[in-house]
Amino acid sequence: MALKTFRPLTPSLRYTELADFAEITKSTPEKSLVVTKKKTGGRNNNGRLTCRHIGGGHKQKYRLIDFKRKNHGVKAKVIAIEYDPNRTSYIALIQYADKDKTLSYIVAPDGLKVGATVESGPAAAPEVGNSLPLSAIPLGVSVHNIEMTPGRGAQMVRSAGSAATTMGFSGDFSQLKMPSGEIRLVHKTCCATIGQVGNVQHENISLGKAGRARWKGIRPTVRGMVMNPIDHPNGGGQGKSKGGGGRQHLTSPWGQLAKGLKTRAKHKNTDRFIVQDRRKK
Repeated sequence: MALKTFRPLTPSLRYTELADFAEITKSTPEKSLVVTKKKTGGRNNNGRLTCRHIGGGHKQKYRLIDFKRKNHGVKAKVIAIEYDPNRTSYIALIQYADKDKTLSYIVAPDGLKVGATVESGPAAAPEVGNSLPLSAIPLGVSVHNIEMTPGRGAQMVRSAGSAATTMGFSGDFSQLKMPSGEIRLVHKTCCATIGQVGNVQHENISLGKAGRARWKGIRPTVRGMVMNPIDHPNGGGQGKSKGGGGRQHLTSPWGQLAKGLKTRAKHKNTDRFIVQDRRKK
């Protein structure tokens, strides 16, 4: 994937860098694999704002992605590479060679082309796009779409350009180095897909203007210090006030300290699966 830049005819175009979509081969999604997506505007079922800076944007349909890949032993052909507005990665439309010619969407790994063949199951070859149990994947191979619990479906390493690396085995567990740097144990019967997630240059995209953010459903953000006291703990006061707000310790809108406070639970059941913390140098 490459990024396209623009002649600086306007101030916003000077810094705009967008995807060129050269890999995309199909512009409309498969109708049988999309469902309606209702926008919440950041509000919960009581109508209260629980997630700020969300609202507006283009209408979107949700693409049903197959994160379980349970059709073991059946080869599938890649029909198209498509854009998905719900995720940073591209998706691949595949058609299984069974009698029903089943269609399915998977997250498109980097290097997967139209016409390629993918497969899932313990007998599949460790090639890009194939889904295998961790016990069948050689060491040092990049993987994505990793299950946390056998059979639940991929939950880890699904965003654009991300990949984990198989490090070794420890009893019934496989050691994986995650994109964050954390080394984690995952049961060897959990499945993972070979390769790195596609759309690798996504992190270098620059929207260029506020309007493009609004198209994506992102509303403006302002500092808590410039809000009113009813809206934020740091709000209020005349100007940059020390008493009314703005010069205390930074907090969230609900009063939780924003800097230095460890929010992860001290004792979690999953702590035993972390071999090396991501912050360790």
